Amino acid sequence: MIHKSGLREAKKEATIHALAEAAFELALEKGLDGFVVDDVVQRAGYSRRTFANHFSCKEEAIVMAAITIKNGDEAEFNTLYMSEHATPLDALQQWMKLQLTAGILRKIRELISLSKRHSTLEPYILSMLHQLQKEAQHMLSAQFQGRYPEEYSHILLGAVYGSVLPIVDGSIKVLLPGDPADETNHPPTFEQYLDTTFRYLRDGF
Repeated sequence: MIHKSGLREAKKEATIHALAEAAFELALEKGLDGFVVDDVVQRAGYSRRTFANHFSCKEEAIVMAAITIKNGDEAEFNTLYMSEHATPLDALQQWMKLQLTAGILRKIRELISLSKRHSTLEPYILSMLHQLQKEAQHMLSAQFQGRYPEEYSHILLGAVYGSVLPIVDGSIKVLLPGDPADETNHPPTFEQYLDTTFRYLRDGF
């Protein structure tokens, strides 16, 4: 039997997701200046008051469409990926494969592209990336419970999440599932790029 608090949390997450998705879709369709909050709530089927309960502005809602990992995903991760011999590098590599799906990476790419035309998005994108990193920090703290120095996880997370930025801003070309093949440059897949990143972290540069 699902507890009432669990149902409330699931309903809240569904509301946030619907509003964020509506804002993100409208931003892609009309540009940031082409719609207002009333358009978001009308498309999502909620009230303006509900929107205000979760977001400070449409920019925040647009960016939050890229935040997806939920408590259920964390439980799945704990069940499927962790073993008694896992290191923080092992845990973080599997966590990122769960967290940074092709769909989310495409959304972040779109957000960064939008931010080049609308600078008001930039602080919210930075906040979103920081939130993703904080979720990973929480996971590492829960899994390893003080077995490693605090600075170790901060340095590790900074290196790993920093390696993702060149992908989403277009500086480094990688293929996501569904991307057309590039026979000229032969870019790696995202998973290959991630494997290379963690190999460097394990073996040195």
